[in-house]
Amino acid sequence: MKRPTEHAPARRTLLAGMAAAAGAATVWGTAGKAVADGGRGPVGNGAVDAEAARLEGGLIELRRDIHRHPELPGEERRTAGVVARKLRAAGLTVTTGVGGHGVVGVLHGARPGRTVAYRADMDAVPPKDIVGGGHAAAHLCGHDIHTTVALGVAKVLARLRRHLSGTVVFLFQPAEESLSGARALIEAGVLERTRAEEIHALHCGPFPVGQFAVTGGYGMPGQDKAEVTLQGPDGPEAARRLAAGIGALATVTPPQTPADIERMVTDAQTPDGPFARFVALRASAQETKVSVSYRCWPQERYTEVREEIRRLAEPYAGAAVSFPAEPFPALVCPEPDARALARHLRRRLGRDSVATLRSAFPPFSGEDYALYLERVPGTYTFLGVRAPGSPITTSYPHFPDFAPDERSIGIGVRAMAGWIAERTHR
Repeated sequence: MKRPTEHAPARRTLLAGMAAAAGAATVWGTAGKAVADGGRGPVGNGAVDAEAARLEGGLIELRRDIHRHPELPGEERRTAGVVARKLRAAGLTVTTGVGGHGVVGVLHGARPGRTVAYRADMDAVPPKDIVGGGHAAAHLCGHDIHTTVALGVAKVLARLRRHLSGTVVFLFQPAEESLSGARALIEAGVLERTRAEEIHALHCGPFPVGQFAVTGGYGMPGQDKAEVTLQGPDGPEAARRLAAGIGALATVTPPQTPADIERMVTDAQTPDGPFARFVALRASAQETKVSVSYRCWPQERYTEVREEIRRLAEPYAGAAVSFPAEPFPALVCPEPDARALARHLRRRLGRDSVATLRSAFPPFSGEDYALYLERVPGTYTFLGVRAPGSPITTSYPHFPDFAPDERSIGIGVRAMAGWIAERTHR
């Protein structure tokens, strides 16, 4: 999950990823095939729960190991190595070095079915993106949890392979925090080569442990940027005035206190609430230049905001306004898939296990998972990691006291293993 201070995603050279993709064509090209081995029926909930329970202690230790070794975006060598070893030990076909340090694991079920992808991000939060600043990379966004849950799902389904239909493709993605990892995997061909029909993911969120927040029709906002260059001897003063004027376009402001975060979580679940339509914007002046970074919802508002920025800059003589060719896209989850997931979770974990978000959340952060959902349908769901009685900052990503309840790991594995098995079953 990327905070508002992020830089625009760079178009990287993907030689390593493309080379790995080319070398792995015989592996990925077999996705969707299954060999009948006498399995009967779809994977059962009881079997999933039993396997998840057996694995839970080891998964918690695995998460702690990953947590102790955070790696910056694009530098996930150790984490990728751990992931590859665990997947191979579980019997998956594994390709490494995809789009950088990405790892792709393919699990073929014993019965014919659909091909479904599951994505987990592996990188840690860079120091500059930690609230208040930090001194080193740290797992303060929950990617260690995401990686561990995905490995747990892979292990559970591998143990139940004879009852599994179709094929599951596990994408362990690097560089989410820099918004470059998803593009790297996509450009390396993971979706086309595996013929993934849909994709799913979890992200840690400030909801009670045991609860999931489903995002049908919503997700996370994208991001746009602008740069205005002014001329003349009064350029610095003019830049400060313009930055103030552009800053006034914001309709929401980032939370400053735990109470603000609590209110934001409530507002995000309120139909037609404050985040149903918003602009979250920051404008800063440096010498004769104004830099603008903003998010909005719905994403069609980018055109409107760009026009407003141009209008505000127009009175300044010689003002030059520039934007990227396209904003980074919003993450929008298809409603039918989200509703189906909500039904699955309620059946599996009880009616109180599901909260429904009624707006983009959080309004101040984005995700490169949006690039997958531009190509295939799927879900993106928040996994509640807030321990009972704990401050909300312990479950809100990028805060220095982020400390997710580890019981969420087993809950996430149970939920997602069952969900993925359901989606691969025709």
